[in-house]
Amino acid sequence: MKTPTESLTAQVKSGRNFDSPPLHLWHPPLLGDIAIRIDSHGNWYHDGDPITRESLIRLFASILRREEDGDYYLVTSNEKWRFKVESHPLIIIDVDALEMADGQVLEATLNTGKRILVSEQYPLFLDPALGGIAALCLPHALTALCTRAAWYRLLNLAILQDGRAILRSGEFEISIPME
Repeated sequence: MKTPTESLTAQVKSGRNFDSPPLHLWHPPLLGDIAIRIDSHGNWYHDGDPITRESLIRLFASILRREEDGDYYLVTSNEKWRFKVESHPLIIIDVDALEMADGQVLEATLNTGKRILVSEQYPLFLDPALGGIAALCLPHALTALCTRAAWYRLLNLAILQDGRAILRSGEFEISIPME
């Protein structure tokens, strides 16, 4: 009999879209809790042991969603498993400013290699529980917290105005108090 981890891995490897799976269409029954945990630094663990295969982390991150109950789930078309996340499930490891036709757009690179454009749809916010460090809203009700390096990079991209750092990405804007 396959373990839940082996079953999930087999399902997601069988002919699916790895970049943007249709998680919003999948509503399988909850099969229980799985012994996976993401710590506050974005490290993944299974049964207390670190998951070191980056390909497996990317695979699991591609089927990850947070539901209205606030819990996190790994979801395929046939299975749904709940697991623990200590803070934010993903991490922003870098931020770049891209010059576009309509102005500057910020692009966040996640610890999974995925790149997300900061926008009204995927805005930055300051997490009060973590001292006001920036985090990013992502698809499927997920969030990603800035690493220290990414946070400093964001601050370097800001424009100082009236004692605040202003970050702009297209039409999106956030003000960061400078204390």
